[in-house]
Formats: sequence, structure tokens, C-alpha cells
Amino acid sequence: MPRFWLVSTVLGAVAALATAGSVLFQGAEWEWRSSFLVGGEFLYLRLDGVSALFLALLAVLGGAGAVYASEYWPDKAHPRSATAGRAWWNVMLASLAFVLVTSNGLHFLLAWEAFTFAGYFLITLDRHRREVRAAGWLYLAASHAGTVCLFAFFAAVASHNGSWELGPMREHTDLAPFFWLALFGFGLKSGMFPLHIWLPSAHASAPSHVSALFSGVTIKIGIYGLVRFTGWMPVPDIAGWVIAALGVASAVLGVAFALGQHDLKRLLAYHSVENIGIILIGLGFAVVATATDGGDWGRLALAGGLLHIWNHGLFKALLFLGAGSVLHATGTREMSRLGGLWRAMPWTASLFALGAAAISGLPPLNGFVSEWLVYLGLFDGAIARGPIAWPLVLAAILLGVTGALALACFIKVCGVVFLGAPRSRAVTHAHESGLAMRAPMLVLAAGCVAIGLAPVVFWPAVATAVGAWRPGWADAATIVPDSLFALSWAHGVLAAVGLAAATWLWQRTRRGLQRAVTWDCGYEMPSATMQYTAGSFAGIITGWFAWILRPQRHAHCPVDVFPAAAHFEEHTPETVLEHVVEPAGAAVMRLATLVRRLQHGRLNAYLLYLIVGVAALAAVVLLEDRP
Repeated sequence: MPRFWLVSTVLGAVAALATAGSVLFQGAEWEWRSSFLVGGEFLYLRLDGVSALFLALLAVLGGAGAVYASEYWPDKAHPRSATAGRAWWNVMLASLAFVLVTSNGLHFLLAWEAFTFAGYFLITLDRHRREVRAAGWLYLAASHAGTVCLFAFFAAVASHNGSWELGPMREHTDLAPFFWLALFGFGLKSGMFPLHIWLPSAHASAPSHVSALFSGVTIKIGIYGLVRFTGWMPVPDIAGWVIAALGVASAVLGVAFALGQHDLKRLLAYHSVENIGIILIGLGFAVVATATDGGDWGRLALAGGLLHIWNHGLFKALLFLGAGSVLHATGTREMSRLGGLWRAMPWTASLFALGAAAISGLPPLNGFVSEWLVYLGLFDGAIARGPIAWPLVLAAILLGVTGALALACFIKVCGVVFLGAPRSRAVTHAHESGLAMRAPMLVLAAGCVAIGLAPVVFWPAVATAVGAWRPGWADAATIVPDSLFALSWAHGVLAAVGLAAATWLWQRTRRGLQRAVTWDCGYEMPSATMQYTAGSFAGIITGWFAWILRPQRHAHCPVDVFPAAAHFEEHTPETVLEHVVEPAGAAVMRLATLVRRLQHGRLNAYLLYLIVGVAALAAVVLLEDRP
């Protein structure tokens, strides 16, 4: 049964990838209408450049995750949840695919709810742990809050159009105010700041292959909704600026929160918030460009944002699968208990390092390409458009700050987790993962390298998506930017030089390498406890963001010349959840408790409530009738 599931899932993913690829590289759209009703509505399916871009990513990560899960979450180790995990995995993939191809608002909502519930059961596969159950409930509550807004959005659109069918409707200017409902509903699912409250705990608590799918694809479905309906519908004049501002806030604050984390998977979850911000910067300024006739720079910004959807899906899934390999080998996600894993897990360490370089936007990998396109759009817009130049320059500066902080964060991760000496006994028994776990990581790493070295090859797919979003940009988008050709050559040269340097270094070290302890600051017997921890490594940088991170410190300082014990611990809470949402929820519950006291079963009190209500209603009517 597991083998049949694996083969059928991979074959389905290959078929979906081939279908999406034919649309992206040949430019042909596909439509189909049924002759039967489903839920009172005819099925209307459409696959164009926008939906095909997301469907191809879903196919790659869905197939890779299935192969990875066959070793990471097998029946032998998880007899109670492995079978259910396989079933919910396929429900998730099928419902996500249906969301991407349906052009009916009612069917969209049905598929949206299906993948929401599938996501809950995948997150809570390890539900015997209390924190996993709490993460699942938080995800479910946040998802349904977003679904309420999406139901209102689709219902309002259907009421105005007289049909649940969806499609281009830019001429209906009266639909523009409904965009804010879509922004909240889709933004909550995408994990943009400050609507990301469910994301860190869900991604950290889920099995690693589920985390890879959530970060690589599921949160992108929220981005799909924003891309789709900003392309199909009119939006308020300020909409592009709001999306871009939320993108900048998500990028900078997402990486700031990541720097304060000690849990490896929770750190990666916050980097999802950061990269969603980069995508939103590209989309937001593309919307601004449509309102200011900035077609040239708007196309570049949108192309960068759309390509970053793919790039983030590849390197973030690679990082989560690498983190899963570490967890599988050591049994812990706490970075300060790891260290020295490069010797025991060279494949995992090397592939994780490649993903870390890609997410940090370093050339010659794919993360640099998409961010470079966004930069080009911002710079061209600043040069061409005087009134909006300063916001574009500020966004470019903050995007650069984000990249620098991301690099610092992953230097911390790679140094603490894979370098140095083991910090606990868990590391001493670590072993490399098997082929079924390494192969998907190799495929994703190859994708990161391929897009980085040959972005020109993938430009037609991005151009097709850009043309589907804005048909007026279709012809110009097919022209490959000259800078992309130059970037391909530069990346090729850089890769060749790097490969030659690595080969030379390997030949030098294999002849005989003398090993010794690192600089020990004068200590005669250095130990693993003298190494930097995850908290101390980034302490200065997180101090810059203490106003939003609000770190909680617990210290037991040494008080004697030869102290017997000392202790220092720092914890970065989820500020929005713990300092905004939870107090607001507690206030609502207190108010509900007070209101509940009105229900005490006394008839005379109920009559008094009725009299007071009627009197208030009469007063309102009298005030309205007065001249």
C-alpha cells in the first residue's frame, strides 16, 4: 500500500507538472465547463499562466515531499498516523490543485475549506504532544477567520455579477472596495505580518515534509489569491501601496523575529514571513505601476515577485527537509543542543548550506535572480517616476537590509548546527539520512542551481504569468531583459571559479590535514559549552529590534570568584500573538462573561430588558424624524 501510494502520487505530480509546463512555455490556456452541477453550480475550470505557475510548484514539492515522507514518516515508526498522513497528503494536493484551476467562487470556497482541514490533520499527525494540538487549533481558528472574509468577498462579487463564476472584471469599478476583504482573507493564509500569528507554531510542530509543503506551497495559495484578483478585478487606488508596505514590514520584521529564534524549524518559519514580504513588494509595486502607467518597471517588479514564488518554494522546502533530516538523526530542533553535524551528516549539511546561500540572496543561486529583478523594477521606477521615487528607493534600501539580516541569520544557523563541537549527547549518535530523504533534497538543490545559472531559460514561464496577470503587458514581457543575459554569464563565471577553488581546496586537504581546537582564549581545556549559542551569536542584532521582539531574559549571574553555577536564557515571544491577540481575546472573554450574567432565568428582568430596548429604539426613531 505505501509503495502504491508513493508511485501514484509521484505519477500524478509528474502529470500535473507536464500540464502546467505546457501552458507556461507554450502560452496556451485551457478551459473546461461541465454539463452537470456540483453544489448547485456548473464546474468551470481554467488553467492560465498565473495558475500554471503555482500548479507546477505544487507538483514538484508534492512529489518530492511524498518521496521524503516514505522514509521520514514510515509505518514502522508511526503505525497510528502514517496511513492517515498519506491520505491527508493527497487530499491536500488535490484540493490545492482544485483551488488553482477553478473559476467559480463557490467551488473555490469548498476547495479552500478542504485543504484547510487537510492542513489541520497534517499539522497534528503527532497529536499526542500538547504543543502540536495547540498549534493545530490556532491554525484552524486563524484559517476560518480568513475564510469568513473570503466568503463575504465571493458572495459580494457574486451578488454584483449575478453569478458565482469568476474571470476578468476590471470594468466593474464598483467591486474595488471588496478588495480589502480579499486582502485580509488571503493575507491571513499567506502569513504576511501581522497576520502571521498561526504560522510559526504550525510550521514548527508539523512533520518536516508537511512544513516544506506548507512553506513552499500552501502559504503561496494566499499569494495566488492576491495575484489572481488584483489581475482580474479593479482595486482601490491605495491598494498597491498597502500591499507594498505590508511586504516591506513582513520582510524586515520576519527576518528580525527569525534572528531571535533558538528552534531550527521555528526560525525557518519566520523566514517564510520574510520571503512572503519580498513577493508582496514585487506585487504591490506592480499594482502601483498599473495606476501610474509604469509598465516597464512594473513588469520587472512583478516578474521578480512571481519568480520568487518559485525560488522560495525550492530553497525553503530544501531547508525544511534538511531540518527534518537533522531532527530525524538527533531528535531535537533546539540549535543550542546541536553542533558538529557536518562530519556525521555531510550530505545534509552541504545541501542545507546551499539552501541557506540561496535564501540569503547570494549569487549564483536562484534567490539572487528574483531579488535582482525586484531591485531592477524599483530602481527603474525611481528613475522614471519622480513623485513615487522616494518610496521606491526606501523599499530597495529595506530590501537590502533584509538580505543582510538573512545572511547573518543563516551564518548563525550553519555555524551553530553544523560546525564546532557537539553540544549534547544527541549529536554523538547522529547519522546521515537515507536515499529516500536525500534524493528530494538533491532535486530541490538542483532547481536552485539551475534557475541561478540559467534564468533566461525560465523567463518564458515567468513572462507567460506576467501576461496572464496583465494582458497589456504580454507582448513586452516576452522580451528577455538584457540584464538577465548578463546575469547568466556572470553566474556561470562565478560558478566555474567557485568549482575550481573547491576542487583545489579538496585536493590540498586530502593530502593531510592537521586538526586542532579553535582559538581557546587562553583556556587550557576548552569544552563545547564555551562555544557561541544561538542566542549569543545574534544577540547584538536582536537588540536592535528589542522594541518589537520584546525578548524575555532569565539570568542567574555568577556572584563569587569561583561561582558554582550560572545560567542565562533568552526567549523571544510571538509579539503579535502574545501581546495583541491574546489580550484582546481575554478582554472579549471577560466581556462575554459579564454579558452571560444577564441570562439568569428571571422573567421580570427579561421584561425590563425588552422595555429598555423598545425605549431605545423609539428614541432613535424620534431623533431621525426631527427636522
